[in-house]
Amino acid sequence: MNQQATIHLDSGLEIGYGSPLARFGQEVKLTGGTHFLLARNGRGKTTLLRTLAGTLKPVSGKFRAEGFVQYLPEDLRFDPEITPAMVFRMLLPKARLQEALDLAGRIELDVKKPYGRLSTGNRRKTSLIMAEFSVKPDTGNILLLDEPFSGLDAFARQSFEEIWKQSSANVLRLVSCHPDYDAMEMPSALMIEGKCARHLNADGQTWSALKNLMN
Repeated sequence: MNQQATIHLDSGLEIGYGSPLARFGQEVKLTGGTHFLLARNGRGKTTLLRTLAGTLKPVSGKFRAEGFVQYLPEDLRFDPEITPAMVFRMLLPKARLQEALDLAGRIELDVKKPYGRLSTGNRRKTSLIMAEFSVKPDTGNILLLDEPFSGLDAFARQSFEEIWKQSSANVLRLVSCHPDYDAMEMPSALMIEGKCARHLNADGQTWSALKNLMN
């Protein structure tokens, strides 16, 4: 039986750099599916992702991330001279390479063009394909995605969202983003308001309702 990916954030967990940026006042448990991470700039979204990825220690308190964890930072870069095709061949499982190349073709990523000559959106496509096709089929996976849709066109974004729906059973995604339309559904959201972090979970919850809570 496959392990289910989970993130447990203990009550009292504080994140930050020396001094706390945000604190969880209640325990939070996240399981498979997509969870959005919302806050104004500079309030701790990237800090929380880095903490969960293990590259930054909590200021205080504890958490557990159970599953195969990947962190995709917003500023990830590859060697400017290599192509996306070379990145995929070096980093992806052979069994998933052709599937990744097929998706690249559908979303108009030129895999033969040097990375340094790609647009911001196409660099983002490269990173997302690499992360999504590195998911392990036989265990729970956690993808920590920092602004994954930055610079992406609507068709590419929709293509990745379809992958998210199909793989929600064994992949937990925590997605930091700036939503771009009010009706965007966000049934599960971690929100940092001031220095307080909490989990808002409700069917039919949309960005329109959540944005009014941010401060």
